[in-house]
Amino acid sequence: MNKTVDVLIIGASASGLMCAIEAGKRGRNVVVLDHANKAGKKILMSGGGRCNFTNMDISADNYISHNPHFCKSALSRYTQWDFIALVCDYNIPYHERSHGQLFCDDSAKDILNMLLSECAHAGVDIRLNCSIENIHKENDRYIINTSLDDYSAESVVIASGGLSIPKMGATGFGYNIAKRFGHTVHPTTAGLVPFTLQPDDKAWLAELSGIAIECVVSNKRNSFRENILLTHRGLSGPAILQISSYWHAGETLSINLLPDVDIETLLKTKQQTQAKTHLKTILAEHLPKRFIAALLDEQLLNQPLQSISHDRFKTISKQLHQWQIKPNSTEGYRTAEVTLGGVNCDELSSKTMESNYSTGLYFVGEVVDVTGWLGGYNFQWAWSSGWCAGQVV
Repeated sequence: MNKTVDVLIIGASASGLMCAIEAGKRGRNVVVLDHANKAGKKILMSGGGRCNFTNMDISADNYISHNPHFCKSALSRYTQWDFIALVCDYNIPYHERSHGQLFCDDSAKDILNMLLSECAHAGVDIRLNCSIENIHKENDRYIINTSLDDYSAESVVIASGGLSIPKMGATGFGYNIAKRFGHTVHPTTAGLVPFTLQPDDKAWLAELSGIAIECVVSNKRNSFRENILLTHRGLSGPAILQISSYWHAGETLSINLLPDVDIETLLKTKQQTQAKTHLKTILAEHLPKRFIAALLDEQLLNQPLQSISHDRFKTISKQLHQWQIKPNSTEGYRTAEVTLGGVNCDELSSKTMESNYSTGLYFVGEVVDVTGWLGGYNFQWAWSSGWCAGQVV
């Protein structure tokens, strides 16, 4: 015997919980199913356990999609200010970091507990450790067979996320459901992910693990100014994660290690005023000593400025302002924060997230082909897309 519900949401994710709250507030009978043993696992691990829950400055420019206009409707209907107001209603202490990023003062648990509390107030039934075995449509209702019960639902919301961080249980479930109901899925790749390096670069950079440098990292499509972090495996840090979502395999990145200093002009000036000072002494005022020693020739670094030609200054300038590095690959879904690609936005309503092909079927959050930058943008997409679906399911 099928259990009859109004709304069945697959995925106790950020977008799934937000959708459940809104639907529940409308008096809908809502069940949320998740195969994990805990709701909101990705929320708990986000932002180093502090949950970067949104950003002060949200626009469509902060998102990647084959349809760059699709996200505008949802983001304008449920904004960062709406979510911040909810956080304030629960007296959750938070702070702003660089680039408008908002984090909990204490713990990501505060955000998850807030969502679960809202679900409880709205009468939402959350069922965990539940795997979906089959979904099909009979007349105007969806029949969902699971490891716990069988359900008959008027509306089904796919909030199952993407492929990033498989150890958290990520699978391609949502994409498979989309295809089954006639949708196309844009090819998926890992986004917001560290780079691995070619053997020659890894050999010397691995020795510098732990060094962080504020830079501008660029390719033909975008550039980001934030820290890069040298690791045992390759390159990480905010600027690297950001550019990774715009990187194509085989492409070389250009890194400006000194975005605030014209090093060629500085060296020429210092040559006039501090002629006997060694090159390494001047550079060490702007970059970590270990990094300089590894990047530039030791003999050159130990020369006084007076003995270095202006042509050599030009070469040094190019090395520091246009450091060229060609990643080998990315670390892949294992450490990726998001999945690029997903369910084709052209086949969904931008206002409600409903399928154009199957009435009563909705897709929200990361499973959709909308991917935000690092900095709270992906959570805001989850809140906004989930909220929009929650108004109509």
